[in-house]
Amino acid sequence: MNDRQPGSTSEALFERARLRIPGGVNSPVRAFRAVGGAPLFVARGEGAHIWDADGRRFIDYVGSWGPLLFGHAHPHIVDAVREAAASGTSFGAPTEREVVLAERICALVPSVEMVRLVNSGTESTMAVVRLARAATGRPCIVKLAGCYHGHADSFLIKAGSGVATLGLPDSPGVTPGTAADTLVAEFNDLAGVETLLDAHRGRVACIILEPVVGNMGVVPPSDGFLAGLRRLCDAHDVLLVFDEVMTGFRLARGGAQELYGVRPDLSTFGKVIGGGMPIGAYGGRRDLMEKVAPSGPMYQAGTLSGNPIAVAAGLAMLDLLDDGAVFRNLEMRSRALEDGVRTHLRRLGLDLCLQRAGSMWTLFFQSGPVRDWPSAARSDTARFARFFRALIERGVYLAPSQYEACFVSAAHDDSVIAATVAAIGGALEEVFA
Repeated sequence: MNDRQPGSTSEALFERARLRIPGGVNSPVRAFRAVGGAPLFVARGEGAHIWDADGRRFIDYVGSWGPLLFGHAHPHIVDAVREAAASGTSFGAPTEREVVLAERICALVPSVEMVRLVNSGTESTMAVVRLARAATGRPCIVKLAGCYHGHADSFLIKAGSGVATLGLPDSPGVTPGTAADTLVAEFNDLAGVETLLDAHRGRVACIILEPVVGNMGVVPPSDGFLAGLRRLCDAHDVLLVFDEVMTGFRLARGGAQELYGVRPDLSTFGKVIGGGMPIGAYGGRRDLMEKVAPSGPMYQAGTLSGNPIAVAAGLAMLDLLDDGAVFRNLEMRSRALEDGVRTHLRRLGLDLCLQRAGSMWTLFFQSGPVRDWPSAARSDTARFARFFRALIERGVYLAPSQYEACFVSAAHDDSVIAATVAAIGGALEEVFA
């Protein structure tokens, strides 16, 4: 077990950080407020493991919140970063690798005919909504409750992820006008979306959603939901936007849209295409993307967009996806983890809801099923917090929130999965004793 000692290095670093960084962290969910205690300060990672500042090793299911499909410090990616850095860290000018990455994304995702590289998932979703408004001349967007699309003003209305984790209301600083232009429906409620579109006919530019939600825990779409959204968008002349920052290139080479066979008009990406480096992208139909400056009037820019180091890491990551066995192995190991956890749930007589989509999974502390934000919100977050701490003691690191996805990587081999399943069984016994 990884017994936590009073006065640990992580605790000392957290106290220092709180003096100079709001809440002691540079992204809210890292603060451990939902689970208690000081956050782990990570010193290094390798494969499926991380080590904290006190030298304790953990099996990692956060994986930098999803991009590390091949685990930490994969040699191919590290070598690509070293090579790129040796030639310069930033130019603010075009490079050949940017072109290659754009070509690779368009080749892998059939709905994407043109793509613009940016610096983060938030930047990609912010830009894609502006593009949807510019292309349609309409002011409103529809988002689905519990889906998190970054911290731009338009999206901080009934958002998931850290907003839900910390129990925050719609964020101060968002103007009433912005809030009024953001219409909210429930995930997996096609009739509710249709009612909203009918009530605001001719005013909605786009519907944006995570096709598989990862930011209120893992919530897959119900049968026919994504296809139904496609039909509604076509009927109302509304653009359909898939936020694949989390799911893109993880659930399949072409993302959730390949897996479910539904083609959006526009998509956003991040995470995997940076191989762990900061990057984002948005893309879609050529006629829409040609409205982006300098081809068209919709302005969006960024000095560090297409940063050579991030692009090199992303290309190296996508190179590794060329191995046809990658997704088969991810599915096999993710299923083994799911089966092992379900065995413990049956053994202990626990009615908990485990949901998985490919290599993304969440154990909800309720009976389930979880189909939308109201059902996710019924989870016993206090009991999850005890479970999280019990797993930390057993050397397993999950996202410090009930409302987040956990991620399996190719580095989670059979022995790592077996150790995880055993740790989860022990943690459940402790929590429900």
